[in-house]
Amino acid sequence: APKPSVPNDLTRLEGIGPKVNALLNEHGIYTFAQLAATSVERLRSILSSGGPRFSVSDPGTWPEQAQLARDGKWDALKAFTDTLKGGRLV
Repeated sequence: APKPSVPNDLTRLEGIGPKVNALLNEHGIYTFAQLAATSVERLRSILSSGGPRFSVSDPGTWPEQAQLARDGKWDALKAFTDTLKGGRLV
């Protein structure tokens, strides 16, 4: 997908920092909608392609978080991320 003129700040999601955000961008994921539509398996593959420093990241909740962000449900996203630690369910 072409890079949108204003990509979303994926670091707003729990478990995604600047380096993971850059890696996702390299693989054509720039928006919450794109991230919400990406399978956890594909996200794991993307992280794996980035090398061992990305092995600590767990994308299991990213599509769900991205769906809430895409839909502008910021209160629901905050409530959900409050139950996470590093993007993982606690």
